[in-house]
Amino acid sequence: MTILFFVALLLSFYLLAKVVDIYFLPSLDKIATDLRLSSDAAGATLMAVGSSSPELFVALFAVFRPGDHAAIGIGNIVGSAIFNLLAIIGAAAIVKKALIAWQAVVRDLVFYAIAVFLLILLFRGGTVETLDAAILIGLYLIYVVVVVFWRKVFKYVDPNEEIQVADPQTNTPKIFKTITHPVDSTLGIFFPNPKYYYPTFFISILIIAAFSWVLVESAIGIAHILNISETIIAVTILAAGTSVPDLLSSISVSRQGRGGMAISNAIGSNIFDILIGLGLPFLLIILIHGTAIDLDVSNLNVTSWFLLSSIAIMFVLFIINKWVVGKKMGLFLVLLYIAYIVWAIITVS
Repeated sequence: MTILFFVALLLSFYLLAKVVDIYFLPSLDKIATDLRLSSDAAGATLMAVGSSSPELFVALFAVFRPGDHAAIGIGNIVGSAIFNLLAIIGAAAIVKKALIAWQAVVRDLVFYAIAVFLLILLFRGGTVETLDAAILIGLYLIYVVVVVFWRKVFKYVDPNEEIQVADPQTNTPKIFKTITHPVDSTLGIFFPNPKYYYPTFFISILIIAAFSWVLVESAIGIAHILNISETIIAVTILAAGTSVPDLLSSISVSRQGRGGMAISNAIGSNIFDILIGLGLPFLLIILIHGTAIDLDVSNLNVTSWFLLSSIAIMFVLFIINKWVVGKKMGLFLVLLYIAYIVWAIITVS
């Protein structure tokens, strides 16, 4: 049975990555064009929302599933936040060095730090009430408004938009194509012609929701069979797996020479994960049941402080490197994430 759960987990990770990368994000990119959003605004809002949709649905299913499994949703979002900040930005920097617009990064890091601080307060209080959930959602709405008007106020130019480099083709091993071809072909049946990007967008949401449900059930099954904490599954395997769409989209735009958009996507995804990915499920379950939510996440307190410290480290690194993100900084961030995983496995379990 354990093998079946792991197969379901891996297959869901792969299909989520395919749906988000091939169908969801391209449709969002066209919608962003319709809305005339700037590169960093698109990265911090629509692109972040799209690539973070698995985390949102995992949190929804985990919170609403009978049996008190909220720790899976919360642990997944906290773990994904660390993965996005360290592993994804690090990987994007290793792929291609980029000069970023400090105005956009400072904006995102400030909102992100506020979001993490609110999360720490919730963890310390141990209870989530209607006002708490409303504050999280309200702060994200403020963030979206600020992003849309930020460039108009500061009048800056994103250096990554001056030169657009074609995304190089990657050679996928033939044996991998052979193995995944039946799955890819079956998945394509559910989607219309790419030119119909609004229907593609809504169909993607439904499929992402379905695979997110499979992820939650598989994670719970593995935790129970192996007799380990659901939290450790969430902050490690589940967090990295649901962040694959973020990783792929950030590496893709980084190869195109849009490193600033990749960083805005990673940080913007974290802001969405915490404020909406937790705020929305919390608000819904409070409204449905009419009572506050008790949080039993004491084993995530240190992790949340590590997340806040990572933001400070990131800000200092940006200043030291004069807002240039290169391979050395990228490698350091990836190694820092590996160190976190080792610590999480030892401590959280």
